[in-house]
Amino acid sequence: MWKDSETELDFLDFDYLIGLLDELIEDDTLLPSSIGVYGDWGSGKSSLIRMSMKKAEQREGTVCLNFNGWLFEGYEDAKTALVGSILDAIQLNQTLSEKAKKTISVLYKSIDKFKLVKNGIRYGADILLSGGVGTLLELSTKELINQVKGNLSKNKLPDLEEDKIIDAIKSELGFKELREDIKEFQVNFAKLLEESNIKRLVIFIDELDRCSPDTILETLEAIRLFLFTGNSIFIIGADERHISYAVQRKFDEIEGQQINIGKEYLEKIIQYPIRIPRLSSTEMKFYITCLLFEKRLTSLEFEKVLNLFNEAKSENFFKFAISYELIKEQYNDIAEKVKEDIVVAEQLSDVLAQGLNGNPRHCKRFLNSLVMREKMSSYKKIELDRKILAKLMMLEYFKPTLFKQIAEFQGNSQELNKQLNELENGNLSEANVLKIWNDDKWVEDWCNIDPKFDEVDLTPYFYFSRDSLNNKSFNSLKKLSHNANKIFEQLISGSKSARMTAIKEAINISDYEAVEILQMLFTKLIGKSNIGIDIFISYLDWGKTKESLFAQVLNDLNSLPASNLKLPMVPLISDYIKHTKQFTVFQETMENWKKENPKFVTALEKSFTKGEK
Repeated sequence: MWKDSETELDFLDFDYLIGLLDELIEDDTLLPSSIGVYGDWGSGKSSLIRMSMKKAEQREGTVCLNFNGWLFEGYEDAKTALVGSILDAIQLNQTLSEKAKKTISVLYKSIDKFKLVKNGIRYGADILLSGGVGTLLELSTKELINQVKGNLSKNKLPDLEEDKIIDAIKSELGFKELREDIKEFQVNFAKLLEESNIKRLVIFIDELDRCSPDTILETLEAIRLFLFTGNSIFIIGADERHISYAVQRKFDEIEGQQINIGKEYLEKIIQYPIRIPRLSSTEMKFYITCLLFEKRLTSLEFEKVLNLFNEAKSENFFKFAISYELIKEQYNDIAEKVKEDIVVAEQLSDVLAQGLNGNPRHCKRFLNSLVMREKMSSYKKIELDRKILAKLMMLEYFKPTLFKQIAEFQGNSQELNKQLNELENGNLSEANVLKIWNDDKWVEDWCNIDPKFDEVDLTPYFYFSRDSLNNKSFNSLKKLSHNANKIFEQLISGSKSARMTAIKEAINISDYEAVEILQMLFTKLIGKSNIGIDIFISYLDWGKTKESLFAQVLNDLNSLPASNLKLPMVPLISDYIKHTKQFTVFQETMENWKKENPKFVTALEKSFTKGEK
């Protein structure tokens, strides 16, 4: 099993990204600076940050801080939490002179003032969240108090409570211009770094895209406080789309806004963006191989193989390929140990790279599930062939409906072998219930993967996948990314504009998440006695986005009770069939529906004659 967390071992070929990040940190001419490490959920952002931080910590005069705003959410204002954490890190890592101690004391006092203002306006002013430091720089204390008074009046608080809040702000700020206090903070902070002999302060901010929009904005505003002074470097790891969306959502009520404010805002905060690419098939193979070798070999053996790989890559990076022969040439005993792992990595790499959009976290979860099945079988003293298990799990993961259809034959091994033989050889008969998958390209490619299932008893493999067959397929494994969850919410919102936005995002979703979204939509669709037209539109529109979904939609439509079909659905189904060019396969479904709902099928047939089938 592999821990689902960041690592300091580079199995993702991040060396060039670490090198670039290191160079940006080292360049004194860029200080102060902000660097964005952007990537999808599970793409390896945290691992890249951790590897970079480990390297930065070794430099003399460099102080590093890892800040996770998500941990503070709900307990403390993110802005003051970040500023306070920075001061804590300086105090912890440096021996401060008396002068520096006084300076840091003044800075802590400034944080208390920021907290007081935040608490004073939380009854509706919302200044810090919407404008943050930028707004504060434009407001005098008098203007701030007037705005707080107005908002307190709107909330109809008792006069006594109102007076207490206003008096507290007046007393603490002493009628100074708040913008002057912030400028003073910046000056004092730069002074503190100098007095503490800190050459470089590197703040790594991770998990920002897990935070609420308000926390994201507060954190970004805190970063702005440091961008104009001192030797500070901020490295922010996040899904760029989520951060942009959080900003956009906060400012979407601004009238006359014609720009993508989320993108514009982020570009002003982040000076040097680094984007993590999705893993290619070759990179996925290397990643899977390393994970499998790590568990198979001793620490010393694994280190030897990694060094061998790195040497081979340095000689010719683009022609480097993992092979049994490469390892055998140097380490014969090790090569024999990992022979099967190389085959499994080769078997999985293409499918997982494409189906998971090259996502390392999803890949690791797939492998963890595979190992769990093996461990369960070992307790029953049953040995599963990892190559067969891996191939069957690919079907379970990417084509769950087909997987369940095949599993229904497990009580009849002769019929099961016949159905699988026809499927794998691409000669499905008219009587074969799996013929609906005949034109599915993914299924065709899957059938060509070794080993073949001819004469294989799949009973034990289905036995240890019963959780999946009971409609609980990979519930813990199939945790959707934030983007996928957002798409699903938009699709079920009932809003046409939200649905169109979701459809456009399909290009950024992996095949496996696309299937999961489709299944969730279908579950919603059949969850009520009457099929809702809005959810039906969303279901079919989403089913058009990827060719890998076509057969799944046809199979689902075939399972719908004809009595639940209403005439307004005719043009929707007709449009889907024309768009996907699946009329021949769909004819059997129409024949089935005609028995229960001839009026609906007649209308559907007429709609097909109006245009090209």
